[in-house]
Amino acid sequence: MEDVALKLAAIGVAGIGAQWLAWRLKLPAIVLLLLAGFIAGPLTGFLEPSTDFGEIYKPVVGLAVAIILFEGGLTLNFKEISETSKGVRRMILIAGPLTWLGALLAAHYVGGLVWPAAIVLGAILVVTGPTVIMPLLRSAQLKQRPAAMLRWEAIVNDPIGALFAVIAFEVFLATQSANGHGPGEIFLNVISAFAFAIVIGYAAGYLLSRAFIKGHIPDYLKAPVLFTTVLLLFAVSNMILEESGLLTVTVMGITLANTRIASLTEMRRFKETVTVLLVSGVFILLTAALDWETIQSLDWHALGFVLLLLFVIRPVAVTVATIGAGLTWQERLLVGWIAPRGIVAVAIAGLFGASLVGAGVDDGQRMIALTFAVVVGSILLHGFSLSPLSRILGLKTTNKPGVLLVGGSKWSTSLARRLQAMEIPVTIADANWNHLSEARLNDIPVHFGDVLSEHSHHHLALNKFSTLIAVTDNDAYNALVCTDFGPEMGRSHVFQIGAYKEKSERKALSFTLGGRQLMSPGISYSELEQKTHEGWTFQSTRITDEFTFEKFQNSRPDGTHIVLWRKPDGKLIPGKAIDDHQPQPKDVILSFAMAKPEKEAVKVQTEKKLPDPKLPE
Repeated sequence: MEDVALKLAAIGVAGIGAQWLAWRLKLPAIVLLLLAGFIAGPLTGFLEPSTDFGEIYKPVVGLAVAIILFEGGLTLNFKEISETSKGVRRMILIAGPLTWLGALLAAHYVGGLVWPAAIVLGAILVVTGPTVIMPLLRSAQLKQRPAAMLRWEAIVNDPIGALFAVIAFEVFLATQSANGHGPGEIFLNVISAFAFAIVIGYAAGYLLSRAFIKGHIPDYLKAPVLFTTVLLLFAVSNMILEESGLLTVTVMGITLANTRIASLTEMRRFKETVTVLLVSGVFILLTAALDWETIQSLDWHALGFVLLLLFVIRPVAVTVATIGAGLTWQERLLVGWIAPRGIVAVAIAGLFGASLVGAGVDDGQRMIALTFAVVVGSILLHGFSLSPLSRILGLKTTNKPGVLLVGGSKWSTSLARRLQAMEIPVTIADANWNHLSEARLNDIPVHFGDVLSEHSHHHLALNKFSTLIAVTDNDAYNALVCTDFGPEMGRSHVFQIGAYKEKSERKALSFTLGGRQLMSPGISYSELEQKTHEGWTFQSTRITDEFTFEKFQNSRPDGTHIVLWRKPDGKLIPGKAIDDHQPQPKDVILSFAMAKPEKEAVKVQTEKKLPDPKLPE
């Protein structure tokens, strides 16, 4: 028992350690998880999952995959699909099935798999893992349209590819249980299986949503109730109808995703946390379960299958699907090439591979090995080629991650103009069209709408921004915006005007709410607007070895506010941080102060023999 406990702890430490290291090194986590599983299993023999965990190994993997697919279903909002571009819809509705067809034929005729394993593998490889795509897109800095296509394909195909695999496996089970029966009876068995799973999954999702909306379940129990319901539905569905549990929980997740539950975002974050833990553990387990015999079975047939899938099947499927979709040939070429498979594909392959072996299909284990080969090959080839290929094709954006200003006003427009002068991309968002009029006259990009609305969630591409600053006249709304966007953008990258931390305990918000204070001392919206009307302006100044921060302070008018400063690597530091550390040489300070008279500015420049600090860098 102690040995098993130690191995479980080792799996947890290795999984989360690999996730953290991947974050630090800006690598896809799956690469390090694969390495950790290989070292723990085939290389050292420390882990032998089927022996170490015995009969509970397969059920535990099945339950973990069920939770992963349920979390994937929670991301599948039909409104989001309908609002995506024609190219994205065609990628899902046309390229997906074409990839399935091409992959299953290649798996059988080139990879050497029997038909049941080939059909299931083809369905699994429709999935392009979002856990792999997202880090690649963040580092590649693609233009908006190709990046959106790859991102939405990964998100939507995650549960759809799993559904394809469930369909293929249910058909296989129906044919096995209907030996000696005609195609009509087999078809009836498949339809019955799907009708059962869909009805149960939809009913469970609908009843839970009503219970949540009517307040029958307290908020602190909502996530645990979801978690246990997924486990119960998966187990009960499989007892009533073999291997129908995955479809049931996926349908339940999709049902909940398309209901108007106010607390769905919080529950989704909890599920994402659980999913990271499960994905890390399952991937290490499945990799460790590979034996040398299976690895050595990856001969030239496997190589031919991987190359055919990556270089022929995927590009052809995307080319056919995007005919007349309004994409350039460069975009079609890039999207047709980039399709890395990830953790979900391996997890589903491991589950169905073991089930196929249990049903007497020996190629089930080889199917798992081929999936690993595709995952490794696609990550290496696509991961290292995305950035240079996008640069060659002219699809790499030259823009740096920018600043999102929430709240249109004279002050925020002036700030946006100075940020643009510093070559920092900026967008102003506001739900009042009149508040954006001055920004539009100054050719500053704007977003018309409440950033907390569902519309903005679908249309405001947050990957373009590294920093958010809430600058409306409503302190409570600023805090709400920062609280909402904090988990997504990082709490160290959301700021707000005002001086919450300087208010009395009776009026101050909890430290868990809102963003970081932008300037020190804090200054209110009305004061900022008043100072702007009085002629205060923004200046950007570079600190050097000669022109130190101390000299900068001496050269500034009284009352100058340091808004932020930019490090050489592009990182933005709020002015409030001046209380803890000071700008260093090569940093660029953005300050807000009363404009100096021109003669005085010339005098300071002459005396110090330094560039005018008001000039852009």
